[in-house]
Amino acid sequence: MGVAGLILGILGIVGAFIPGLVYMAWAFALIGIIVSAIAMKKGQGGVAVAGLVLSIIGLVIALPRLICAIACASAASSLLGAW
Repeated sequence: MGVAGLILGILGIVGAFIPGLVYMAWAFALIGIIVSAIAMKKGQGGVAVAGLVLSIIGLVIALPRLICAIACASAASSLLGAW
């Protein structure tokens, strides 16, 4: 489980910087946090901690980018709707 959390954390960070994947990156990071926390509870040390750290960093990067993307899409649709 620790390796799965690590992979999801890496996907969360990488996906946060790719414009089309920012919509899925926050989900990868959130699932990575959950899986890594379960792995830490089961006693899988280093890999689970690395997965938890990477998942938290990925969530911190991806969530504001997602909020900005949604806000920009909403503003654009309201401008286009006025025409």
